Amino acid sequence: MKTLTLLEVNNFGLGGFLLIIILIILLVALVVSVIITLIVKLIYESGNNKTFSKKQFIQTMLICMLIFGLISGYICGGGF
Repeated sequence: MKTLTLLEVNNFGLGGFLLIIILIILLVALVVSVIITLIVKLIYESGNNKTFSKKQFIQTMLICMLIFGLISGYICGGGF
């Protein structure tokens, strides 16, 4: 059985289906990263009078998205 990659899909219906799956994974990763980052922000600011800057917020969100991408890539890649 030959496996298909995104570049080998000739039918638009199947290509559109793969595009929708990829966009759903990205959207879920973004939402989960924002939620985790907000929790981290609340924990960070609850201690002393520290403030969570916009740069720290973006960096934390990107780190969460990278970790989520690694996990989803491992699962979707057949490693699990």
